[in-house]
Amino acid sequence: MQEQYRTVARAGVHETEINRSRFICALAPAATEQEAQAFVARIRKEHPTATHNCFAYVIGADASVQKASDDGEPGGTAGVPMLQMLMRRDVRYVVAVVTRYYGGVKLGAGGLIRAYGSVVGEALDALGTITRQRFRLATVTVDHQRAGKLENDLRATGRTVREVRYGEAVTIEIGLPDIDVDAFRGWLADATAGSAGLELGGEAYGDA
Repeated sequence: MQEQYRTVARAGVHETEINRSRFICALAPAATEQEAQAFVARIRKEHPTATHNCFAYVIGADASVQKASDDGEPGGTAGVPMLQMLMRRDVRYVVAVVTRYYGGVKLGAGGLIRAYGSVVGEALDALGTITRQRFRLATVTVDHQRAGKLENDLRATGRTVREVRYGEAVTIEIGLPDIDVDAFRGWLADATAGSAGLELGGEAYGDA
């Protein structure tokens, strides 16, 4: 797994006009290919009279899924430059749809490639990106007397507390970078006089 990846900070829209054609780029984070396709379908429904609704998406921290569509523009002049811009900016789990309303002036192949690529780049600049870091899920089990102080200590030391559950004991789910696991074991033993349990789970990504 990749240690980290970047994605778009939020969904949003950026519009620009090039030679009287309107180019509207809608960007959104997408956790799966199905989410990306649903977003494309939604934007197409919002712009049924547009000349073209071209798209590109990259799914997977390692960019394992990459798709692009020219939607009727000359081959390789729309979806591919959009995809190339997403890859050049190192963004993942992201979908971009560029809606074009033709304004009467032909741009030519080079002009189209520049237009579709640049409007995606401008949209990324406008919406911003965030970095997500790989971490290991871990569950700390501790008695009720120590739970409150331990939770405060975890937050104070910058640990990511994901969930706290109260039962016979208190379980606190946290996220840890892999390289911190051994050091955290020692810290936890010191903080709880050896009374807390630590169970490691799977891997996930969270905000860096």
